[in-house]
Amino acid sequence: MRCPKCGSRDDKVIDSRQSRDSSSIRRRRECLKCNYRFTTYEEIERSDLRVVKRDRTHEPFDRRKLAASIAKAFEKRSTSLLTLEDTVDEIVHELETSGREVPSSVIGAKVLEKLRGIDEVAYLRYASVYQQFRDVDQFVDAIHTLGRRVKPNAAQRELFPSETAQRPAPGPRNIPTSKNHGRV
Repeated sequence: MRCPKCGSRDDKVIDSRQSRDSSSIRRRRECLKCNYRFTTYEEIERSDLRVVKRDRTHEPFDRRKLAASIAKAFEKRSTSLLTLEDTVDEIVHELETSGREVPSSVIGAKVLEKLRGIDEVAYLRYASVYQQFRDVDQFVDAIHTLGRRVKPNAAQRELFPSETAQRPAPGPRNIPTSKNHGRV
C-alpha cells in the first residue's frame, strides 16, 4: 500500500474493523516514513455479473441502476434508507450466487418479491413499470391480487401451521393422551 502523502510503501496497520454490513474491512494505517495516517478498505472482488435484457442484448450489472429503480418506487413513502440499502444488498447477493448471467426478468421478479413484503404501494409502482401495465384494468387486477393476499401478523400464531402436525395415533378412548392446549 502506498502512502497517499509521500508515496512510501512501508506502513503499519493501527486499527482494523469490519464494516456495518460485514461486506468489507476498514483499516487505519500509518506511514512509517512520514507518520501520515490514512484509511483503506478491503472487500471481496465480485465476479462480473451480466444482465440479459428482454431484447436478448447483454450489459454489465449496475447496482446503482437497481438501487435507483427501487428508490423511485419508494419515493415519498415512509421507508428508511437503511431498509432500501438492505433490500438492494439482499437482491444483489441472491443474483451473485445464482450465476454469471441473469435475465432481467429474474431481477424484476426478485425486486417484486422483496417489495411486496415491505410496502404494497411501492410494489404496485414497481410492478406497473416492470410488468408494463397497458391500461387501468391491469392496475386494478394487481390491486385485487394484493387485496386477496393474506397478511401475516407477527404477534399472532397461525391457527393451522403449514408444518405437518403430528397427531396422536387412534387408540382406546379411556387412555389419556398428552394434550398441548396451544402451548409451545
